[in-house]
Amino acid sequence: MPFFKNLSAYDDRSARLAGIGLMVLSIFMFSFGDAMGKFLVGTYSVGQLLFLRACAALILLSPLIWKQRRHFLHLERPGLQLFRVVLSTLEVAAFFLATVYLPLADVITYYLAGPIFVTAMSAIFLGEKVGWRRWTAILIGFCGVLIALRPSAQTVSLPALIALGGSLSFATLMLITRSLRKTPDIVMASSQFIGTFSLGAVLSAFHWVPPTPGSLVIFAAAGLISVTALFCVNRSLKLAPASVVVPYQYSMIVWAVIFGFVVFGDVPSIATIVGAAIIIGAGFYIYLRERDLGRQGEQVNPPV
Repeated sequence: MPFFKNLSAYDDRSARLAGIGLMVLSIFMFSFGDAMGKFLVGTYSVGQLLFLRACAALILLSPLIWKQRRHFLHLERPGLQLFRVVLSTLEVAAFFLATVYLPLADVITYYLAGPIFVTAMSAIFLGEKVGWRRWTAILIGFCGVLIALRPSAQTVSLPALIALGGSLSFATLMLITRSLRKTPDIVMASSQFIGTFSLGAVLSAFHWVPPTPGSLVIFAAAGLISVTALFCVNRSLKLAPASVVVPYQYSMIVWAVIFGFVVFGDVPSIATIVGAAIIIGAGFYIYLRERDLGRQGEQVNPPV
C-alpha cells in the first residue's frame, strides 16, 4: 500500500507523530469493528460472524497474498505458526462470544490485561528478567482484573471466564509472535484470517441464518475495518518505538464505553471502571519501565 510506504520517508519527529496518529486511528477502528461484531452476534451466530468477516478480509488481502506468495512457501517453525493461528482463532472467537452476554466495556477490560499477562509469562516461560518494580505492577494489574471480575459465587459467570480466557490466549499469542519476528506481516495477518475463516465455516454450518443485504454490508465493513486497522497498527509500530505508541492502545476502553452506551445502552459498573483504571495504570507503568531500561519494543499483531 503506497500510503503506508510513504509514511516511512518522514523524519524522526514526524514519524513518531505519524505513528501515534496511526495507533490512535487503529484503536478507534478496532473498537468500531468490535461494536459492529457485537451488533451482528445479536442476530447471527459467532461462527457466521467469523466466517463472513474473514471472507471479506481475505478478499481484500488476496492481491497482497498473491504478490507475496513466495513468503508462504518457506515458513519459519511451521508447528509454532500453526499453534499461533489456533490461539488467534480461539481468542477472537472467545471475544465475540463473550460480547453476546457481556457489555463491550467489560470484555475490553479483560483484554486490556493482555500486556500485563505477557510480561508475567515472559519471565516465567521465556526466562526474561523482570525486576521487583514490574512484578509489583503485574500484581497490581491482577488486582484490577479481580476488581473488574468481581469474583464470588454469585457474580463469576461463564461469559466473564470466557473473556478472561480469551485475554490469556491473546497474551500467549503475543509471546509466540515475539518468537516469529522474521515472519512477514502479510503471512501473520492472512494466516489469522484463514484460521477464523476455517473455524467460522465449521461452526456456521450448524447454525446458519440467511443474512439480509444490509447485514452483508456490515459483515463486509467489519472485515475491511479489521484489515485496515491491522495495517495501521503494524505501520505505527514500524514508525515509532513501541514504548511511544503502545500506551495509546488503552484508549480502547474509552471507545468501548462510548460505543457500548450509544449503540447498546450499556452503562459500565463502578467495579469495571475502577478495575480498568488499575489495569491501565499498571500496564502503562510497565511500558514506561521498559522504556527507561532501554529495551527495544517488539512488534505484536493485535487481535483480528
